[in-house]
Amino acid sequence: MLKEALLYNKIGENKVKCNICARKCIIAEGGRGFCRTRENRDGMLFTLIYGEVSGISLNPSEKKPFFHFWPGALWVSIGTVGCNFKCQFCQNYEISQASPEDNITRFYSCEEMVDLCKSHNSPGLSYTFNEPTIWFEYTYNCSKLAHKKGLLNNYVTNGYISAEALELIAPYLDAMNIDIKGGEQFYKEISKAPGRIPVFETAKLAKRKGIHLEFTTLVIPGKNDNENDLEEIARFIRNEIGDYAWHITRFFPHYKMTDIPPTPIKTLERARQIGKEEGLSYVYVGNIPGHKFENTWCPNCNELLIERYVFDVVKYQITPDKCCSNCGKKIPIIGEFLKFKT
Repeated sequence: MLKEALLYNKIGENKVKCNICARKCIIAEGGRGFCRTRENRDGMLFTLIYGEVSGISLNPSEKKPFFHFWPGALWVSIGTVGCNFKCQFCQNYEISQASPEDNITRFYSCEEMVDLCKSHNSPGLSYTFNEPTIWFEYTYNCSKLAHKKGLLNNYVTNGYISAEALELIAPYLDAMNIDIKGGEQFYKEISKAPGRIPVFETAKLAKRKGIHLEFTTLVIPGKNDNENDLEEIARFIRNEIGDYAWHITRFFPHYKMTDIPPTPIKTLERARQIGKEEGLSYVYVGNIPGHKFENTWCPNCNELLIERYVFDVVKYQITPDKCCSNCGKKIPIIGEFLKFKT
């Protein structure tokens, strides 16, 4: 479905400037932005993917991952095609590196999405699988309707949304899991992005807007596993954002990085230790089923409060007023525990 884009400027000679993401692509007539989903037609910018869904499923909070936002809840999770990055390790490259004309999508209206949430007793919508920012017009309209109907919205994102777009959607966006991929060179060489600063700016603005935040770093051997990069990420989260959850996840060979082995568990455990040393109370190790550090422990008395296995919450020992059941320390959990088993 062709729809005129939001947040663009006409800049003469039938060129336009797209202001949806931090790239701020300048697009000549007949051309497309870096994401391949926004096209200049006769000096007007159009999104080519409005309502075009490449994947839809019910996914638990823990898969996003959100460990401190509606534990156990099932979200109607949707994605489209395209991305404003070109990560060489992308797990969903079949859709993130696809184009609208590849015909792998189906149209859903915003009303249909809200009805799906209601029919499955889901608390709301999760925009995921590929970068939701490039789908902005649709995610914005869905989010507004979802809020109107008493539902919630979350983004699983690389954080390259523009300040203008985030300001617009913030009243309807309840949570973001932001990928912090590594240092400056990692962004430029591995993700083909201009740099990391826009991600940090997104996180700071989202915090000011009251959006719940969690962060994820996929640790890749020899690429972003050096201690300086990990310290910088942990220090940014703690000093600029606060004591928020940081998910450190294990890499497995994929896409254009099949020659790199899986991340050693000791590397992930050391990364967690770095996060703790920088003052983060909730640092999680992911993609290792059954690892003790995928659980939530009380930072005061070390009581096991939330035990997880893969995407299941198998134990939940936090009081209704969000405190440790052993010592009473306040635990930063948003929403209620909704029991779900895979």
